[in-house]
Order: sequence, then structure tokens, then C-alpha cells
Amino acid sequence: MSNAEEQLRELLGAYEKALNAADAGRIEQLYTEDGVFMPAGFPTATGRSAVRGAYGAVFANIRLAIRFTVDELVVKEDFAFALTRSAGTVTIVGTGAAGPEANRELFVFARVKEGWKIARYLFNKES
Repeated sequence: MSNAEEQLRELLGAYEKALNAADAGRIEQLYTEDGVFMPAGFPTATGRSAVRGAYGAVFANIRLAIRFTVDELVVKEDFAFALTRSAGTVTIVGTGAAGPEANRELFVFARVKEGWKIARYLFNKES
């Protein structure tokens, strides 16, 4: 495994940890300045401030306890992408009701001055 692949797996681990902690501020820092978050069924958020707001809105409604599995990780110079699957549980904040949660994801990464960051992220349910 290359150094870049190791760094990207660490970034995905940090994202997973921040997502499970409902930490929108930490997630914001994992994105590039012009990062794009495209959640299924919600508007696209572009730029760190919008990304933080979108995650904040998500966390106001749900809490996640999930794990990512990396199916593919490709590095091409200063860009990379990962195809992942996530599985775990989701809890509705208002009711406390919990159930299974599973998605498939596409991450696009960019190497910037500070290191690897999430440049684009989208997810959806398998059909």
C-alpha cells in the first residue's frame, strides 16, 4: 500500500469517526475549501461553510453508528477516489427510534497544501 493510500484510509477513518460523533465542525475541516457534499434526497452543499451547515442539519435529525468498507481506492497524482459501502444503525433524534442504515458512497479526494481532503462526496441506497 502506498503512502497516499494509507493517508486516504486514515482520512476515511477520521470521517467515519466524526460522522458517528455528529461532529459537523470536524467534518468541515476534512473537506477542501470548495468541497461538495451531495446527500441523497437533499440539496447539494458547496464550500466548507455550506458543508458544515448541511451536516449540522443532518445531525439535528439523526445520529449514525456506521462503519465504512473500502471496495476500491485509486490514486492518480493529486486526485484520488474511493468507492465504499457503509452499514450500521441510524437513530431518529426526535423519537429515539433506531434501525439499520446502509449506503454506497463515492468519495473524490484532492491533495492540497494541508494534505488529502474530501473534494466531492455523494451517497445513495442500493436498489
